[in-house]
Amino acid sequence: MLNISLGSVSIPFSEVFGSLFGNIDNMTSQVIITKVRLPKAITAIMVGSGLGISGLLMQTLFRNPLAGPFVLGISSGASLGVALVILGSGLFGGLFATALISKWSIVIAASLGSFLVLLAVLAVSSKVRDTMAILIIGLMFGSITAAVVSVLSYFSSAEQLQQYIFWGFGSLSNLSWEEILIFFGIYSLGIILSVFSIKGLNALLLGDNYAKSLGLSLKSSRFIIIFATSLIAGTITAFAGPIAFIGLAIPHLTRQIFKTSNHKILLPAVFLFGAIVMLICDSIAQVPTSDYMLPINAITALVGAPVVIWLLVRQRRMMF
Repeated sequence: MLNISLGSVSIPFSEVFGSLFGNIDNMTSQVIITKVRLPKAITAIMVGSGLGISGLLMQTLFRNPLAGPFVLGISSGASLGVALVILGSGLFGGLFATALISKWSIVIAASLGSFLVLLAVLAVSSKVRDTMAILIIGLMFGSITAAVVSVLSYFSSAEQLQQYIFWGFGSLSNLSWEEILIFFGIYSLGIILSVFSIKGLNALLLGDNYAKSLGLSLKSSRFIIIFATSLIAGTITAFAGPIAFIGLAIPHLTRQIFKTSNHKILLPAVFLFGAIVMLICDSIAQVPTSDYMLPINAITALVGAPVVIWLLVRQRRMMF
């Protein structure tokens, strides 16, 4: 309610409530709420909860507190797909380049890029037994895609670079209801898979040998966790851009509040806490009563970076 009411034009809670659960006489507020702010709020809920759960899955799978939803190179693959469309479109020229750079083409390119990296990671995970090796291979995929993007950037115009940089800032706005429905469908599949992984996640916390003693198939569990993370993180990147720090920070903040490692509690808690934090970040990014809109990545970094610093300092103290 607070997120929807704040913005360049402040809307009273009574009108927000009336618009969501009925009709209001102020048609201007009705249009602003239903066409702009409500879709953005729903997007923020999916992005925050999805990134939080993806980060939790990766941190448990790799038993690494600094693992995030994009350690497998999913975000890098999406960035490469978008870079090929935006930065590589100048190679085609004319009307074809203009048609190539559209909203849906960027979403499709990001989805294909993340999907191809996902296939590569899944193929590697079926051959490699060591979980840490998968983490390193994912980081290497990220380095390869970053190198290709750097080459494309070098030969691109200033206008193309600016467009690509703006996409990299991330955005929760400008999604239509049709796009949100597609987003929600893929996102929901990833969330359902993560819920089915709760038993495996709790077993993996105690080590691979203990998980095997419980009759858990490490290969299938690892496949489902990676696939669920890739679906969620890849879809979020395709529709909202690469949103930083939320997936890394939210699981740690949630553990500090609930003081548990049981994923039956952590998973729904991370879901709710991620959604709440993302809505708060979006409310700040809107700069209420102002026409300015700050990049959402700048706000999420202000929340996430102190958590990462605190975690590193805490680990340093525990070493002595």
